[in-house]
Amino acid sequence: MSDNSACVSTNEASRQLEVSGDWSVTDLPDLRQVLDTIADDTMPLCVNVKDVTVWDPRLSAWLLGLARALRDKDRAMELVEAPKPQQQLLELATAVPLYRDEASNKAALFSLANFTDSLGKLGDSYLDSLAFLGAALKALLRSVLGRGALRRRELVDSLFQAGPQALGIVALTSVLVGMILAYLGAAQLEQFGAAIYVADLVAIGMMREMGALMTAVVMSGRTGAAYAAQLSTMQGNDEIDAITTLGIDPMEFLVAPRILALVLMMPLLVVFSDTLGILGGGLVAIGMGVTPLQYMSELERAVSLSHFLVGMGKAVVFGTLIAIAGCREGISAGRNSEAVGRATTNAVVTSVIYLIIADAAINILCQKLGV
Repeated sequence: MSDNSACVSTNEASRQLEVSGDWSVTDLPDLRQVLDTIADDTMPLCVNVKDVTVWDPRLSAWLLGLARALRDKDRAMELVEAPKPQQQLLELATAVPLYRDEASNKAALFSLANFTDSLGKLGDSYLDSLAFLGAALKALLRSVLGRGALRRRELVDSLFQAGPQALGIVALTSVLVGMILAYLGAAQLEQFGAAIYVADLVAIGMMREMGALMTAVVMSGRTGAAYAAQLSTMQGNDEIDAITTLGIDPMEFLVAPRILALVLMMPLLVVFSDTLGILGGGLVAIGMGVTPLQYMSELERAVSLSHFLVGMGKAVVFGTLIAIAGCREGISAGRNSEAVGRATTNAVVTSVIYLIIADAAINILCQKLGV
């Protein structure tokens, strides 16, 4: 059985690595010296394998590892006079970068390159969101004016999904939130003999804040996620491409009815939520000695048109944001089952972030305007 070896030489243009012998034996030569010789070099590497008598998978694996190590250092490697199958195998194996788990490299998370790359992706996502918002509002306006591709049946189905089907979970959430507000307020107000003002706390809290916000959170996890799942599934099945091929704008045909349905249903759901929340707070107040007549009388004094309009304004804004977040994630999803789950998750997370930011902005604006 012939010997095997690997030796390094240098010419003016590149570093030369000559591999020869029979590489089917068990005991391979010690290659650490060879690797140390070329590790700190910056010249291209030319690997000559014409004198290799017998190929072995170990030699192919070693050459592949060498090629990847050089590529990580932006160095070129050329395989000279190799059998065609071996040449094709190496080209195939090095055609794409080796997958690396970013989470396993903790140092890379804090690198400047990673930071700038994250900022770039954040900027691209922001620009994509603005572009989608403009396209969605344009499609919505055309649909409202009767010049879009919106179908009445699609709108009715979306209205039913966003409205009547959501009444159960909204009712349960609203009653419990009203009771929680009443308990929190009554525990403090009873110390001053002012338990009657629980009605003010519950009514104003539900109408201005909790009714709209909690309904929006529920709808983002329910309807917004459903929008993302539906559209991402259609994207994976190439249904959206088929609609586009027929000359129909997907924004008008799929996105506009969903946004319009949620915008129309959210104010009604918020009114429903406010009513049940106030009733839930009334149950707690009655249990603490406040008569129903006293509670209703204080409600009449506390409730005002401005509180109601603030809640309705939030409902419209929240509904728009939830629908846009869900539709955007669905339309831009990939074409596999994993992308459907990712789009659904992103839709809920994005919706909640939008809701928090919008709620804070509206509250600050109302405070500045004295509303």
